[in-house]
Amino acid sequence: MDKVVEAVEEVKKEWGEAYVRTQEHIKAIEEYGKSREEKNSLPRLNGLAQDGLALLNSLQFKLDLLAPQLPAIDSVESAKSLLESWKTLSQNLRMRLRNANLQARANLKKAAQEERELLLGGGEESTIRRRNLQTKAGMTSAAESITESLRRTRQLMVQEVERSANTLMTVEESTGVLTKAESEYKGHRSLLMRTRSLLSTMRRQDVIDRIIIAVGFILFSCAVLYVFSKRIGLLKLQRKVTAALKAGMAGQAEIGVRGNQEGINIPHVVDNVIANLDLPLDRPMHDEL
Repeated sequence: MDKVVEAVEEVKKEWGEAYVRTQEHIKAIEEYGKSREEKNSLPRLNGLAQDGLALLNSLQFKLDLLAPQLPAIDSVESAKSLLESWKTLSQNLRMRLRNANLQARANLKKAAQEERELLLGGGEESTIRRRNLQTKAGMTSAAESITESLRRTRQLMVQEVERSANTLMTVEESTGVLTKAESEYKGHRSLLMRTRSLLSTMRRQDVIDRIIIAVGFILFSCAVLYVFSKRIGLLKLQRKVTAALKAGMAGQAEIGVRGNQEGINIPHVVDNVIANLDLPLDRPMHDEL
């Protein structure tokens, strides 16, 4: 069985016993004054009844704290309904205690009236009765003072016990909260460590990517410079060849003019000294670059 369920059952048992005892004390208060030989005084009976009511309130408080901790919803609802019935019964006991004190006062008043009539009657019986009353009054006064002191001490002890129980429950709740916070902290700590390792990996990858980009850019720049230099060299060579051809054609024309003026026959020079080759048009051309 669950510990909470066992605690609730124990509270129910204690409350039933305390309720029966309190009813007995209240009934004794109602009957007080009807008998000439009373075992307990009225203040003592009232103190016992008040202690019983205080114990009932303490047990109700315990049930109120334990009810939300029950495992089943039906058990929680049943405990709450039982707590409401306990509150109603406690209120009824308080009303009965008030009415019992009124009845006890009436009984005492009636008994005092009968005692007065008996004392005023005279005779030896009246004298003995007066002496017994004086002795009994002194003893009753001393017993009442002791009982009242004990009742106050017990009330203080009950209050201290309740305060200690509340403090203990508060400490247990705080311990649970601290345990939960510690577990959450451990989870966040592992998450932070994983995040830190991921950040370190990303930093290393960023450095590697920058190195790769820089090397690629350098290689690309070298290739561009190489191609550009080759292109510039070919253009210069083409310009030189064109200038040389133009210079050669101009020299032949000047020689022809001079030979005609001086009557010298100059043979015809064919410009295209390279044989005309019949090559197919779809033959691929290869660039030397």
